[in-house]
Amino acid sequence: MMTRLSIALAFAVFAAVSGAAAQTYPARPVTVIVPFAAGGVTDIVARIVSERMKTALGQSVIIENVSGAGGTIGVTRLFRAAPDGYTLVVGQWTSHVGAGAMYPVTFDYLNDFEPVSMLSVAPLWIVGRSNLPAKDLRS
Repeated sequence: MMTRLSIALAFAVFAAVSGAAAQTYPARPVTVIVPFAAGGVTDIVARIVSERMKTALGQSVIIENVSGAGGTIGVTRLFRAAPDGYTLVVGQWTSHVGAGAMYPVTFDYLNDFEPVSMLSVAPLWIVGRSNLPAKDLRS
């Protein structure tokens, strides 16, 4: 599945730079921004996918961890980057939805970015101590 995902990401990047037909893509390293600290789940997924991208693209892929403000600092870095397909961001609900509701941002998540691929699906759980009287959300 990761190989198909890498190929899909590569095609998406190629589509993003199709106007630059005179230049072979990628002519330089691709940067993948992770809007969270190194070592977390988002970082791990980004590193796995980036290794596959490196092989598929034949070019270096650089992971750049830019944490803070629920991921909006890293997403802002993407917003300020040239729209040439050389800078991508791997985020999740917090950085791409929740943070926009909590922090002021200078961009529009819906109009300023284009989704490339869904990399994973992860459930969110509500967990409490074993002696908590509530046993579900209704009680």
